[in-house]
Amino acid sequence: MNPDQLRDASMLELFAMEADAQAEVLNGGLLALERDPTAATHLEACMRAAHSLKGAARIVGLDGGVRVAHVMEDCLVAAQRGDLRLAPPHIDALLQGTDLLQRIGHPPGGDLNWPERDGRPAIDAWLAHMAALLDGTASPPPPAPVLRAAPVDTPAPEAEATVPPAPAPPPEALPATLPETQERMLRVSAERLDRLLAMAGEAMVESHWLSPFAGAMQQMRRQQMRALQALDRTQALLDDGAAPAPQVHAALAELRQLLDDGQAQLSQRVEEFDQYEHRASRLTRRLYDTALSCRMRPLSDGITGYSRMVRDLGRSLGKSVHLVLSGEQTQVDRDILEQLDAPLAHLLRNAVDHGIETPDLREATGKPAEGRITLSARHSAGRLIIEITDDGAGVDLDALRAAVVRRGLAQPETAVKLSQAELLEFLLLPGFSLREQVSEVSGRGVGLDAVQDMVRAVRGSLKLSQQPGSGLHFMLELPLTLSVVRALLVEIAGEAYAFPLGHVLRAVAVPRDDIEQTERHQHFRHAGRPVGLVSAAQLLQRPETRQEGDTVPVVIIGEQERVYGVAVDRLLGERMLVVQPLAQMLGKIKDIAAGSLTDDGTPVLIFDVEDMLRSVEKLVSEGRIEHVRQQGADAAAVARRRVLVVDDSLTVRELERKLLAGRGYDVSVAVDGMDGWNVLRAEPFDLVITDVDMPRMDGIELVGRIRADARLAQLPVMIVSYKDREQDRERGMQAGADYYLAKGSFHDTALLDAVRDLIGEARP
Repeated sequence: MNPDQLRDASMLELFAMEADAQAEVLNGGLLALERDPTAATHLEACMRAAHSLKGAARIVGLDGGVRVAHVMEDCLVAAQRGDLRLAPPHIDALLQGTDLLQRIGHPPGGDLNWPERDGRPAIDAWLAHMAALLDGTASPPPPAPVLRAAPVDTPAPEAEATVPPAPAPPPEALPATLPETQERMLRVSAERLDRLLAMAGEAMVESHWLSPFAGAMQQMRRQQMRALQALDRTQALLDDGAAPAPQVHAALAELRQLLDDGQAQLSQRVEEFDQYEHRASRLTRRLYDTALSCRMRPLSDGITGYSRMVRDLGRSLGKSVHLVLSGEQTQVDRDILEQLDAPLAHLLRNAVDHGIETPDLREATGKPAEGRITLSARHSAGRLIIEITDDGAGVDLDALRAAVVRRGLAQPETAVKLSQAELLEFLLLPGFSLREQVSEVSGRGVGLDAVQDMVRAVRGSLKLSQQPGSGLHFMLELPLTLSVVRALLVEIAGEAYAFPLGHVLRAVAVPRDDIEQTERHQHFRHAGRPVGLVSAAQLLQRPETRQEGDTVPVVIIGEQERVYGVAVDRLLGERMLVVQPLAQMLGKIKDIAAGSLTDDGTPVLIFDVEDMLRSVEKLVSEGRIEHVRQQGADAAAVARRRVLVVDDSLTVRELERKLLAGRGYDVSVAVDGMDGWNVLRAEPFDLVITDVDMPRMDGIELVGRIRADARLAQLPVMIVSYKDREQDRERGMQAGADYYLAKGSFHDTALLDAVRDLIGEARP
């Protein structure tokens, strides 16, 4: 083979793709053969995978790959013929050979000559070990290294084996040839996919304009029909009375003909429009569903190698462990799938290290020597449920209770009264571990809290439980996708907001008479327990509105002991919302996670419920809970200071408007400088907040026009811009702006403080 071929990166890439694809076959098949060494199906699959890799390595000119794959094939063929019974040492060596082939396809540093230079000693050592195994003279090899990613709490230990672990395969890598039954896969960049999904969401919004337009057309047709009937009656009256001039009859006849023609045309157009509206609605729904499905991937894409990881880690700890997978084809959002990798790996490592006992101990207690860990996934009620269980000894609750007391997390008399569920919650605290000594696998006390942080970050929940005599049970409840959220829409101070349904326990109408008031807080009883009540308007710093009726709409949020009721003005029902992340330049907005648009284009802010719970607890701890406004009460009508927000970004515009309105200012918006200039000439304002880069008229020109107008010359103007360069700041101030705030450092308090400095509080 021409050595120049080795320097052909494209040829090496083909081999790498083949090695990654066949490694999945070999890893799965070899683990199955360890449990059943004579399984003909798995022997055949592994033999064919090794044979394919040998051929691919020969074509590319990778002699080291040819030698490794050839010996693996010989071993598997001998097992097929019955000349060799595969034992754990054979499986160890074959798995190490699989790792070598992947490393040859992904050489360190991209060095195409790695197999013949730096990697040659490892290849030769493996070949010698395999030869000794096949002739029966090999000594027991060291435990195989764990090849999965390190756990959340600790870096991976250095492997002692001579075979370096292969790198993880690139995402969505494709084999050179695909079976006819395998679905065709395409690479789609995340950026392009996000744009497609955003456009699909906009198309859905636009399509909803067609329905009211069609209704208006129908109304026009009915109105025209009534006009025709009125005309008929008029003509009948004329015929029965004194005959008018012939010219009047002729005019009426002509008008009748015109109306007849118009009616026929309108009927035809309405029918065509109805068909178009039906087709457009179906098309936009298909476009949206297809775009959304592009984000979804089977869970199996993210858990490749978990079975190998569990097996190798178990052997390194002197345990025999088997991972059972269920629901691998369950569809998961790609962003969630990427974030799940480290947490799931940690939970599995935790189960192997903490849960599964040694074979001797298991047999002494009447259990099979081999431990069993189960990872299952399913969809339930619009959520993704992932469960991890093991058949180990579980958590020693007495030892856990003692650790809680020893670490000063609870008094002894309190710890005795803690339930199992309450005790298990301590395992999720940062820095908490039952291990007194740090090992390579655990004991640092960092891990489960990081898993919980990840789950909360994607609007999910993590629950722990344990049945007597069985291992620990982890249940992760996650949204199916981060792009769409099913939410409960509510109205607060005339604005629409959304609670993600995954964080809503119940939406109820609480009778006013059932709300119990105390000096510092108020509560009502729900499901036999008191629930603290707080006003959503107070949380958002919005003015309270008049409450009518005998009940208060309340959304109950939280879990376990952290349960609160949030009083809103009105419940608007459930909606599927396309999540639109907030601009990173805006920073973290208090109590807000993202934005969205409803079907009719109304902007909606989606609550960050975890952040909201912290806000509620802060108000409670400081004793600042205001009573929910009583029926018929209303704020005094006092003139409020008016602010005009000018920005071409819908997200920025709406956030600034809601922040200012929440503080009590009367806020209007304009979509660009020209729109803002027209509004200023028509209405009085106390302050203008403008962006710089906008179509038609930019912010600098708008400031210049304001300063040149005698009526507006003294009007305070604030510039809020993405540009934070000194020259941009000077340019804005030279144009006449009173304040320049960079969006890179923008957050709610900075904006509100600047507005208060310029024009004072909302009410004079």
